[in-house]
Amino acid sequence: MRDTLFCVGSVLVSLLLAAISLRYITNTWLLAFIYSFQVHFALAALAASIVLLIIKRHWYGYAMAAVAIALLGHGIVMLEAFEAKPAVAASQPLLRLMSFNIENDNFENSTRTADAVLASGADLVNILEAAPLKAEIGRLSETYPYHIGCGSGTDGCDTLVLSKRPFIGQSVSSLGGLWPNRLVQVSIDMDGTPVHFASVHLTKPYFDDFQVDELSDLRGAVEAVDGPLILAGDFNSAIIDPHIQRFVSNAGLNTVFPEPATWPTKAGHLGIAIDHVLARPPLRLLSVSQIADNAGSNHFGLMAEIAIER
Repeated sequence: MRDTLFCVGSVLVSLLLAAISLRYITNTWLLAFIYSFQVHFALAALAASIVLLIIKRHWYGYAMAAVAIALLGHGIVMLEAFEAKPAVAASQPLLRLMSFNIENDNFENSTRTADAVLASGADLVNILEAAPLKAEIGRLSETYPYHIGCGSGTDGCDTLVLSKRPFIGQSVSSLGGLWPNRLVQVSIDMDGTPVHFASVHLTKPYFDDFQVDELSDLRGAVEAVDGPLILAGDFNSAIIDPHIQRFVSNAGLNTVFPEPATWPTKAGHLGIAIDHVLARPPLRLLSVSQIADNAGSNHFGLMAEIAIER
């Protein structure tokens, strides 16, 4: 009986380890979900290997545990790779940003979500799948008199960017060929410093190579921006995903470590970060935290404090 359990368990754990390890050979979209969960799955494989070793002491069990530890360790290293260095000359936040995918059919919580936005104290608010807030824009405009999206600059209501300060520049464009108007860019003046902000909503990575095309377009848009830049939104992938890693590295962006988990909400802090706030020097992320109340959405929102090194 022990031999049978060990054999069956070893096959299952080996298949999981092989699936994770394929990232080092190919970046196929078929395994994108596993790539984003590398740390979680490697930890599960390690736990399963320990259980199998309790059932039966065998060299193969130790080998699986060693591979799981290596994949877990490298996963953590990759998550930490884009952590911003501590700010040297800036200690006070330049601006406060709220970024939240509120889910496009979450109409029953529209008032609750609007209340959270008004209570946030954010200078900029980035709302994705924003249709539930369309009816609340009038109330939100009392605090955020400037906005783009949901009828202003675009007919759709996928993205809504709210600001306490006037826009000195704004544009709406598309990424890839699947979804229109999912890149919204604005610029605001923060006490004499022009700050550029880009809101992005990427396609899920396990739907062919659409996300790869979107990232290529996004890289071009980011490189065209001259000056302090913040990029935030729903990437539908963890930063550990090979394609996201390549984009963040090539674009010269930084984030925090560990990033707050945003999905799935049922996992709480044990989920993964598929929503990101990224900054390009001289901007520095002082903090990025999870908004505890998901207001009925399938994502948690994020609050970020951003400073600039002068």
